[in-house]
Amino acid sequence: MVDDEVLVEAQALVKRFGEFEAVRGIDLQVRRGEAFGFLGPNGAGKSSTMRMIASTSPRSDGHLSVLGMDPERDGPRIRARLGVVPQEDILDVELTVRQNLHVYGRYFGLSRATVRAKAEELLDFAQLSDRADAEVESLSGGMKRRLTIARSLVNDPELLLLDEPTTGLDPQARHVLWDKLFRLKSQGVTLLLTTHYMDEAEQLCDRLVVIDGGRIVAEGSPADLIARYSTREVLELRLPPGEQGQAEAVVADLGKRIEVLPDRLLVYTDSGEAALEQVHARGVRPSSSLVRRSTLEDVFLRLTGRSLTE
Repeated sequence: MVDDEVLVEAQALVKRFGEFEAVRGIDLQVRRGEAFGFLGPNGAGKSSTMRMIASTSPRSDGHLSVLGMDPERDGPRIRARLGVVPQEDILDVELTVRQNLHVYGRYFGLSRATVRAKAEELLDFAQLSDRADAEVESLSGGMKRRLTIARSLVNDPELLLLDEPTTGLDPQARHVLWDKLFRLKSQGVTLLLTTHYMDEAEQLCDRLVVIDGGRIVAEGSPADLIARYSTREVLELRLPPGEQGQAEAVVADLGKRIEVLPDRLLVYTDSGEAALEQVHARGVRPSSSLVRRSTLEDVFLRLTGRSLTE
């Protein structure tokens, strides 16, 4: 029996490119109305998974259902009900903002009257009404990103796929886009996104998976993952070069885990202030210290490592 609340379901999903296995048997479910995230280093298999879900790349093995259909058999029907925001903007730069929406809407077979009305609605949503007749080439990066998202909504998709939606944007533009995505989710659109920004994942995602080496290594809500793989707080101790090893031996029992970096020690503990008092009591004098809450970035780095994998 098909569960109408499950929009994406994968079981033992595999994607191979020749001898290379980019996705190595992942299981996941994305439920209607949630924001679901993929986190992982470059080359982890995020984009390969997204392309299979978008019905633009066939799976090599396993089961995949999108909107209750098989992407290999029902690709056109699935794509008609999806919105896709690629990592790179692929707008028609020689057309105006409004024309981009009109032309894209016609690809879905919408009538001219429907497209015109939808375009005005989306221009307002993207805060681009005052730039409707400007050529795309003249827009800022943030405006182009908002137009790309608006264009992906022209067919009223049930599921919106976003690949690194705010990469390259300044903080103000990122927050504007977050607000737009919150609005879409509140209107019932299901979001599936990849991101390199941990704060973005914490802000937007109800649930997420961490992918590394083509496999899912963790799954849960941001709060659940932090509770499971980190501590409530992190004490950062900045020390002069060469003193980290000696200091580590002194403070090793003050946290559930100690991480040694070139310029500082990270003490993972449930009480950073209490640990800092003990650090001082034991004669360790850091050049500076910081107590902060654990974040998704701490989880991500613990699960995937700090070394580049490219």
